Amino acid sequence: MSDPSFCRVAGARLSGGNRVRLLIDGPETFAAWLDAIGAATRFVDLENYILQSDATGARFVDALLAAAARGVKCRVVYDWLGCLTRTKASLWASLRRGGVEVCRYNPLQLTNPMHAISRDHRKVLCVDGEVAFTGGLCIGHDWMGDAARGIPPWRDTAIELRGPVVADIEAAFEDSWAAALHHTPPVHEQAPCGGARTAAGGEGVTVSVIAGRPGAMGLYRLEELVAEVAQTSLWLTDGYFVATTGYVRALTGAARAGVDVRLLVPGSSNWPMVGALSKTAYRPLLDAGVRIFEWNGPMVHAKTAVVDGCWTRIGSSNSNLASWITNRELDVTIEDGDLAGQMEAAFERDIGNATEVVIGTSRTWLGKPQTVSGSGDGGPDREPGTAGKRLLSGAIAVGSTLGATFLYRRALRPAESFVVLGGGVALLLLGLALIVFPRVFAWALAIMAIWGGIDLALRAYRLWRSGAAEHAG
Repeated sequence: MSDPSFCRVAGARLSGGNRVRLLIDGPETFAAWLDAIGAATRFVDLENYILQSDATGARFVDALLAAAARGVKCRVVYDWLGCLTRTKASLWASLRRGGVEVCRYNPLQLTNPMHAISRDHRKVLCVDGEVAFTGGLCIGHDWMGDAARGIPPWRDTAIELRGPVVADIEAAFEDSWAAALHHTPPVHEQAPCGGARTAAGGEGVTVSVIAGRPGAMGLYRLEELVAEVAQTSLWLTDGYFVATTGYVRALTGAARAGVDVRLLVPGSSNWPMVGALSKTAYRPLLDAGVRIFEWNGPMVHAKTAVVDGCWTRIGSSNSNLASWITNRELDVTIEDGDLAGQMEAAFERDIGNATEVVIGTSRTWLGKPQTVSGSGDGGPDREPGTAGKRLLSGAIAVGSTLGATFLYRRALRPAESFVVLGGGVALLLLGLALIVFPRVFAWALAIMAIWGGIDLALRAYRLWRSGAAEHAG
């Protein structure tokens, strides 16, 4: 798994001589983050999709304000859409008053509405250039749970890193900070893909940083490659698995070649369309021998992989188009048998609280395969994302299903019945609304057309100006 081609395929930074520590769930992870902020002497850089206005978020606000008060330079990047409904403006105002620099990523622009598709989904903390953290956790009460009420925290995974790799994660933060401010980021030296930069002494583990940016698709290429080269095992945990046909084929190919492929996903979702889209991939995966487990707790939100007992990926990226194509994400891969062993042990514990999906002879109207019983029962919960992001994630799968319905180009599977029903209900409602409110829709269409026209005209003008400036120069 140490082939340098992994680095080239992912466009990743690679470094050796690092130390890592696995962090499981919010209570352990947040304690480590807060300890690091509390010990900071020079700077704290925090980048997260959500910093929520609740008791958990307040602990981080207090820690940042205390650090700033003792002269530590503190910077926070948050995602505008991720925090739109979860974070009060007073939280950001409090941080700014206390000397913390705060920057929001990609707010809605009236002159470029489609640009809002790109979100900063990273979860990164860097302190003093000595320690860095990343993983799948946003900052909010869902990741803490409520022991008094018997509510467990969302299942999630993070990693603490020390060594040369910290500089690479800090460089990724600088890139996000510059992007949020619409500045050109500073140029950071990147280790050649043929070899790792190594700390003095050469001991420790090799880590690569995959700093996903809109349009990069480095992690997608890497995940397909990993599925192709895995020899014995490939265990995946994913909060929002809406894979492309190509990735499903890579996983089924690995399973047919004898690789032990397992997938742990949420048992329920507060976004029914996302759950339905995930299930459309179940049948080909199960037919190929992939084992699928649905989590029974409130939510499994981790984004991890462990391969062949020696290679691990931990980060913020889900296996869907939003993470692969449009978002800013950050993942790390670690070549270390000890860490991989810890990840495998954690996965085994997790499937003890999950229900394995098996192919049965009877099906519900949703086309969901029968399942063998597991322990516990989890209800729907809130995912800290947005409908727009999930719509983007499932657009290709929805289009494929509905296109096949109208064009009869392939046989549909029972698991796709929910998608077809949703499309039918949506068309019925749209038709009725057009009949009842024709003027409303006409005005809406006119506004969208004018908005789009102005946007294109402004783009054309900017292009003409840039061309005239180049010609003049």
